[in-house]
Amino acid sequence: MEYRRLGDSDVEVSEVGFGAWVVGTDWWGDRSEEDAREMVRYAIDRGVTYLDTGDVYGHGRSEKLIGEAIADVREDVTLATKVGYDFYNHPQAGHGELPKEMDPDYLREAVERSLERLDVDVIDVLQLHNANVEEITPDVLELLDELEEEGVIRARGLALGPSIGWLAEGDFAIEREFDSVQLVWNVLEQAVGNHFLETIAETGSSTSLVPRVPHSSGILNEQVTPATELEDGDHRGFRPDEWYETGWEKLETLRFLERAEPRSAGDSSGARRERSEGLDETNGKAVSGQSPPERDESGERERTMAQASIAWLLSHDPVASVTPTFRTTDDIDEWAAASEVPTLTDEEMARVGRLYEDGFDIDRNDGMDSLRSSVDGDDIESAGLDELAAD
Repeated sequence: MEYRRLGDSDVEVSEVGFGAWVVGTDWWGDRSEEDAREMVRYAIDRGVTYLDTGDVYGHGRSEKLIGEAIADVREDVTLATKVGYDFYNHPQAGHGELPKEMDPDYLREAVERSLERLDVDVIDVLQLHNANVEEITPDVLELLDELEEEGVIRARGLALGPSIGWLAEGDFAIEREFDSVQLVWNVLEQAVGNHFLETIAETGSSTSLVPRVPHSSGILNEQVTPATELEDGDHRGFRPDEWYETGWEKLETLRFLERAEPRSAGDSSGARRERSEGLDETNGKAVSGQSPPERDESGERERTMAQASIAWLLSHDPVASVTPTFRTTDDIDEWAAASEVPTLTDEEMARVGRLYEDGFDIDRNDGMDSLRSSVDGDDIESAGLDELAAD
C-alpha cells in the first residue's frame, strides 16, 4: 500500500480507503457486528488505513463499530466521518434521504456525539455530508476553523451527493481549499471528476479528490453481471436497467486495461508515485500479509478490471484515496493491491479518454452521468454539460 497527503493538511491517507457505509447498514448486504469489526481489522492489516464513515450510517451504528474495531490501533489509522443529516429527530424511511441540518450549533453537537461513538479525542477528517452550496454559510466555515483550532479535527472535507453532480458545491470547496472533496467518479462516469480536475488546475487549489463508487455499482468489478439477481434492499438495485445493460457493453471495450502494457522510458505516468514524497519511510513498501499482483508467464504484472478501475483514478494527481465498497475479505485482498499494480501508461489513459468522449460507441441513452444540481442547473450549464443534466 502507498500513501498520500490530503490537501494542505498533515493528514496521510492510504491510496485505497475503506468506505464504511457497509458497516452498520444493510444496504450492501447484512453482516453481524463481529463480522463488521473483523472486516475493518482485516483491511487495516492489509494497509487500508483510511477509514471513511458517517454519523448517519446506521444512525450512529457504523461509527460505534468502527470505534470498537480501531480501539487498539487508533494511531495507525486515519479516521474520517461526516455530519449534516439530522437522524436524531427524524426516522429513516427505507433508502430515502433524511432532512439535513447545517446549523453550526447542530453541527458542533453532532461532532461531539461522533467523538463519543468513535471513542476518540480527534477526528482526522470531518466532512460536511451532502451540504448544498447555500448551506455552507460563513458561520459554518467559522465553525470548521474553530474545530481545527481546538484540535478537534485535523482536516475538513465536503462529501458530495446523493447521486452524482453537485458541481457548484465541489467548486466552492475547491476554491476555498477544503482538504478533500468526495465524489462519485469512475471510468464510466467521468464528467464530474473531469470538471473538478479543471477547477483545481485553474485555481491552483491544494484540495484532494476522494472518489467513491470506483466500480460503477458492480459493473467494473464484475460483481453485477447479466445473471445477477440483486437482493431486496441492495443499494445497487436502484440503478436503471439500461444503465447496467450499456455498462456491460462498455466494460468489454476496457478489457485492454487488464493487461499492463510495457512502459517506455519516457512515459510520465508513474508520476503518482511521487505523491507520497515526504511521508514516513514505510511508504511505498508492501504491507505484510498483502498478496502481490499476479504475474503472467513473461513476468509482467497484470491488473484485474477491478484493480485497473482504481488505478485509473489514482493516475490523476489530485486524487488522494479511492474508497470502494468492500463487501468481503476477498474484495479487500484484490482491491487493496490496486495500489501496487502497474500504473496506467499515458497511452492507456488517453485511450480511456477517447472511449469516454466517443460514448464508448454506444448511441443510446444509458442513464449514466445524469447530473444533479442545487442551483437550478446553472452550474451544469456553466460547465457546458447541459446534455447531462438530470430530468
